[in-house]
Amino acid sequence: MSKLNGKTAIITGGAGGIGFGIAKAFAKEKANVVLVDVNEETGQKAAEHLKNSGADSLFIHADLTDHAALSSIVDKTVETFGGLDVLVNNAHASKMASFLETTKEDMDLSFNTGFYPTFYLMQAASPHLKKTEGSIINFASGAGINGDANQLSYAAAKEAIRGMTRVAANELGQFGINVNLISPIANSEGVQEWAANNPEYYKKVLGNIPMQRFGDPEEDIGKAAVFLASDDSNYMTGQTLMLDGGSTKLR
Repeated sequence: MSKLNGKTAIITGGAGGIGFGIAKAFAKEKANVVLVDVNEETGQKAAEHLKNSGADSLFIHADLTDHAALSSIVDKTVETFGGLDVLVNNAHASKMASFLETTKEDMDLSFNTGFYPTFYLMQAASPHLKKTEGSIINFASGAGINGDANQLSYAAAKEAIRGMTRVAANELGQFGINVNLISPIANSEGVQEWAANNPEYYKKVLGNIPMQRFGDPEEDIGKAAVFLASDDSNYMTGQTLMLDGGSTKLR
């Protein structure tokens, strides 16, 4: 029996990188996958890829900074598939800058693409997740947990998401909704571009990963997301799952 058979999942930033890795892992477990992305061409191709592999998939083109329109993502999903079981808040954009050089615009970019979409989509999805006793998967980062240099705007938004996730876990647990976080290091397209532009820093990061590799978006991150979205994790909530090859050990 497939772990997500018949379940419907929304994945933001689902057209590439970690988001698409999760989408492919979900599709293999027979989930209905809704990809949300600002890149329409890539999103359509990603949805077609899933359909060609036998999965039921829907692409929704959306700018997550248009916060007033975010509830329509949930509405269209429920209208298409009849319900909602899983919300994956993966999308996030940010700009690297030192603490002293970070601007309000940098902070706004990070919070408007990461924290606020996560917040509004969680609120919009919760009434439907109550009906299915579903799951929310949010994303944290070692940048926030460890306070990485030059990552202020990203770290701040990610730690805000962690705080919100813990509150939501406490409040939504009574409805059978589990709310957890993934903190990944993965070999996404964005990381590959960053590595090409920052080869020395890439080597330093890689050298600090005990398993000596970056995770695979589908095999390492996607499969763990399947666990969090499935009945196997029904008694787990409010937790940060470190999928970083052992780089960070939470205490």
